[in-house]
Formats: sequence, structure tokens, C-alpha cells
Amino acid sequence: MSHKKKTAVVTGAAGFLGSHLTDRLLKEGYKVIGIDNLLTGNVHNIEHLAGKGNFKFIQQDVTEYLYLPGEVHLVFHFASPASPIDYLKLPIQTLKVGSIGTHHALGLAKAKGATFLLASTSETYGDPLEHPQKETYWGNVNPIGLRGVYDEAKRFAEAMVMAYHRFHDMDTKIVRIFNTYGPRMRLEDGRVVPAFIGQALHGEPLTVFGEGRQTRSFCFVSDLIDGIYRLSQSDYHEPVNIGNPAEMTVMDFAKAILHITGSKSEIVHHELPADDPKVRQPDITLARQLLGWEPQVSFEEGISRTVEYFRDFLRIPA
Repeated sequence: MSHKKKTAVVTGAAGFLGSHLTDRLLKEGYKVIGIDNLLTGNVHNIEHLAGKGNFKFIQQDVTEYLYLPGEVHLVFHFASPASPIDYLKLPIQTLKVGSIGTHHALGLAKAKGATFLLASTSETYGDPLEHPQKETYWGNVNPIGLRGVYDEAKRFAEAMVMAYHRFHDMDTKIVRIFNTYGPRMRLEDGRVVPAFIGQALHGEPLTVFGEGRQTRSFCFVSDLIDGIYRLSQSDYHEPVNIGNPAEMTVMDFAKAILHITGSKSEIVHHELPADDPKVRQPDITLARQLLGWEPQVSFEEGISRTVEYFRDFLRIPA
């Protein structure tokens, strides 16, 4: 019986989620080929893997043709700008990686007879009129709004994955990722967790958009990656929500960050951005039933670990 390791490809491997996924796959015994053009990824996230025999890194844009020799058993397509600051600054690259990049990654999986998993997003639900959001909800998205470049890129990617599944009989999975946080996030990526932590640690005012009544549901990265790994091993093909259903307002989150960091920063209010979702909460019934998955890390523990990471990163003493 062969004990040869299986090979997984991770696009966006130097990103926040891609790097954590790579770590999990290596821990599970896979050989991993990471691909990233470093547009928004950072080699700092994978530098601890340098010299490891089971990890190979290729700097390449997945909107270019992907060729890899040898066997591939799993393809995880995680490449994409994923924060509003990034995709508003890189709108065309975001659309291309969601369309052409997905096409190339699917083509690689098809050529290798590999299982394919798409990192999709809760943004496919847009500014939802259904709460919490189930996988059966079709969404409320403005296709020509500023955020449409990301939302529609992911919706198109989902459609393409399902087309490959139905037309080519490929083994495909789709994960809809809700707000995730943890070590290796970029401080300046514009998302609320690193923004508030960075402001609190620097003693700057915390900027809350609108009155802060909009809600978010925060999932710690290790929980999210566990759900994604379980999904990759399942035989389910339609989208699955992975996220933490514990919902809180942005204002309550700002106060929690001030409490955990011990910061004396004040809270200031800025105008609400266009098409900013008013509510965001996953219905994870399907993930519970299908994968036996639910979040394990408490908000207090997860935020404390994330604050510790940023303190160390910024060399700010506790």
C-alpha cells in the first residue's frame, strides 16, 4: 500500500487565510504548493515554512495560465483581494482573479482529476434582506456599486464552479466565509478588527462608521480553517456558510477592544460607506449537520490572541 503524501495547491497562500490553511494542510500530512502574486499577500505569513520539504512556493498571478507537473489531489482557490480597501484600489484585478483566476484554477483541478474548493464570501448576500443568512438566500447585491467588483467576482466564481461540477462532473466545494479575524491580518487592510486594534494600541481614536448599529459576526481563524478543511473532505457540492453566529454591533465591538487592550482611546463617528451591509450573521445549521462543525474559540480568547499578535508585530509592550 502506498503511503505517498497527497498534494494540495493553495492559491493566495501568502494571504491571511491562505497561510493558515497551508499550515493546517501540512499538519494533516499534505504536500502543499502555494501560489501567490503577493499583490495583497505577504511572504512574512509563510516565512516559517521556508526550507520545509513538504512546502513549495511559486510567485505567480493565477490569471496567467497555471501549469504544475506531477499529481495534485486538492485545489483551494483563495487568491483574491478580500478587504474593501484592497478591492476598491484594485477593482479590475479583483474581477479578473474571480473570473479568469477561477477558470485557471478549475482548469488545473480538472486536468489533475483533483477536488476543487472555492473560497467564496458572505458578500455574495450583499446587504441582506434575510437575517440570519441561509445558503438558500440569493442575496441583495448592487452589481454596479463600488463593492460590486468583489461581490460579483465571487458570485461569478460560484456560478463557474457549479458549471464545472455539473458539466464536467468535477468534485467541487464552495465555502461562504463570514467575518474572520486572527493573527496575520494586515493592520491597514481596512477591516474592523485590525483597524480598531491598531488604533487602540497606538492610542488613536477608534473610527466607527455611522452610529455603529450595524452588526458583524466574528469567527476566529483556527475555527474557520477547521470548517474549511472538514468541507474539503466531505462529498457536498453546494455552498456552505462557515462563520460564527454570535452577532454584535460594531459599537459594542469597539468598546470590547478598548476594554481588552486597556486603551484610553475615544470613539469617533464617520459617515457610513456606500452599500455597507447593515447586518451580517451566518446561519450555520448546514455546517453543523453536514460537517459536525461549530466555532470553539470564544470572542474574548480570540481577540486576546489577536491583540497579542499585533502588540508583538508593532513591538508595543503590554
